[in-house]
Amino acid sequence: MIRRVSLLFISIWLLGCSNRSIRETGLVTERAMVVSAHPLASAVGTEILKRGGNAVDAAVAVQFALAVVYPDAGNIGGGGFLVLRQKDGSTAALDYREKAPAAAHRDMYLDEKGEVIKELSLKGHLAAGVPGTVDGMVVAHQKYGSMPWAELVQPAVQLAAKGFPLTKKEAKKLNEERKDFLKYNTRRPEFILKNRWKEGDTIRMKSLALVLTQIRDRGRAGFYEGLVADSIVAEMKRGGGLITHQDLAAYHSVWRKPIVANVGEYRVISMPPPSSGGIALVQLLTISADYPLGEWEYKTAKTTHLMIEAERRVYADRAVHLGDPDFYKVPVEGLLDTAYIKRQMVGFSPGRATDSDEVSAGTPAPAESPNTTHYSIVDSQGNAVSVTTTLNSSFGAKVFVAGAGFLLNNEMDDFSVKPGAPNSYRLVGGEANAIAPGKRMLSSMTPTILEKNGKLYMVVGSMGGSTIITTVYQIILNVIAHGMPMQGAVNAGRFHHQWRPDWVLSEWGALGFGTGIRLWLMGHKIAPKVSGGIGRAAGILVRPDGRLEGGADPRGDDASAGF
Repeated sequence: MIRRVSLLFISIWLLGCSNRSIRETGLVTERAMVVSAHPLASAVGTEILKRGGNAVDAAVAVQFALAVVYPDAGNIGGGGFLVLRQKDGSTAALDYREKAPAAAHRDMYLDEKGEVIKELSLKGHLAAGVPGTVDGMVVAHQKYGSMPWAELVQPAVQLAAKGFPLTKKEAKKLNEERKDFLKYNTRRPEFILKNRWKEGDTIRMKSLALVLTQIRDRGRAGFYEGLVADSIVAEMKRGGGLITHQDLAAYHSVWRKPIVANVGEYRVISMPPPSSGGIALVQLLTISADYPLGEWEYKTAKTTHLMIEAERRVYADRAVHLGDPDFYKVPVEGLLDTAYIKRQMVGFSPGRATDSDEVSAGTPAPAESPNTTHYSIVDSQGNAVSVTTTLNSSFGAKVFVAGAGFLLNNEMDDFSVKPGAPNSYRLVGGEANAIAPGKRMLSSMTPTILEKNGKLYMVVGSMGGSTIITTVYQIILNVIAHGMPMQGAVNAGRFHHQWRPDWVLSEWGALGFGTGIRLWLMGHKIAPKVSGGIGRAAGILVRPDGRLEGGADPRGDDASAGF
């Protein structure tokens, strides 16, 4: 008993305070803005906007720049989702999520006893899905781009060829991953030519520059055909992976109908399946709209308890009902039905935590070490793009394509490797997300755009695996319920509950001493997360005077840029 009480008070102490100001205002610009995970990538996107490019042009340039300067999540060997709102109010959603290779099968990560083989879906060649990023950028540019393709890829070519200085955080991450790079690569990659990286070191990636040159000059064919495709397939053969020339040739991005829902005075535009983010976010915001969170105030036990209980129920739905809509009939309309969402809160008690064993997915009416990255863009015409892209874990499968210099994803772990068994983020999945050839794996990525009174209001998204949804949810509430500026909303401490396991993950200072005690007395199990933080978000808020305010996450090297 003494040990339990001691652990409680250690936990509460860890949750006691935060140095980040929730009233801080971020960079404010008059016409256009880019917020991304790296200052150089934000600068690249801003330069494209200054030259007359639109939000999609800037998104393409930022995506390729991040593949160079932020290689743990920025990528050409992964995939992602793009949500777009045009200045006339029209919307679109592009799914360039990775797919399972044709040789993949349901039990490929299980042993002869049917048990999950540790890390097989997480590290090494067999963890990689067919990359979608390059095709996604080509498809987005073909439909909405205005500048020549080559001009958008060229900044990334230059960054890779000429080199760039490492930030302190990036140098630390490269050093930490050195052992895995040596273990899982068939040939020694450029990243470990140096024994130890430090802040300010210049890193050049000549092999990646050559690959980006192929993409610049040949578009989609520069990646999915020819020398680069040959390099990917050769890497698979050396390491026992599955991706073939046929898999690469067959990959195509898909335009999907965005999740669009009215919640109070706001119109939410977000990503549909195979992302779980849009549906889950709308469910969370719809639940919250029934309660006076503004009156209850930020970081009180009453507000936090309600949010945790909403998160618990929404993640139960996610585990059962969501998957690739091309393989599984996702009950989208039923899950978004307001009456259904409210029924899920029937067992909610204002004074007691619900045991997750008492919570299960409902029956709606028929009709993701997390490392991802997000960038938000608004151009001078009023077009907005929200993009979340990923390799899944930090540095993906830890595998570089030899001679090409880019990392492969480990997105196969986002499938339900064994229905009912947790993945690397301890998320539980079911039959809807079981492995199948050519199938896209379920995601938590939540690129989102909000309107208010018919006008663009907010562009937001985050990295963070399974915590992405709750990060975006909390940032939005910080602005619309608690009146924070964009930067303050991003700064604010975060917490997370995902149904299973049954505990609240919390950043340092996210709850505070008094709230932490009250939640514990209600029956909540609190597990502080001190290092790394929860999520890394990028947001843009349209202020009442029409100017743009950026929210760049202090948890990383994120930066806002604009004019």
